[in-house]
Amino acid sequence: MSMNDDDITALKAHFEAARSHAARPSEALLARVLADAMQIQEEQAETPAPQGRAPAHEAGFWRQVFQGLGGWPALTGLATATVVGIWIGASPPSGLEGYLAEGEAAFVVDLDPWDAFDLASVMEGAM
Repeated sequence: MSMNDDDITALKAHFEAARSHAARPSEALLARVLADAMQIQEEQAETPAPQGRAPAHEAGFWRQVFQGLGGWPALTGLATATVVGIWIGASPPSGLEGYLAEGEAAFVVDLDPWDAFDLASVMEGAM
């Protein structure tokens, strides 16, 4: 379907009419929204603080660290990564031994996190 000049002129007139009309909420709607907001603020001011939990500024140092890290999900991920890192560091995979010459030690270097790991080797005497 092709448009002719009359259709384009009519569309332009409709767009201009839409731009000139500013949509604003009615005064009655604004009054109801503000009344609801004031009622909720009053209810929250009357509600006592929950008992048994210290406010964030009174929490201990370790609780603040724990909450800052993200709670239990983040802490379990960090613990798992730590254990795996120690495990791989203490007992490197056996596949690394095939790349080493006699008397060399190996370590993994992550030169590009989006690429594969590169194997670097050094003489044990240099370590």
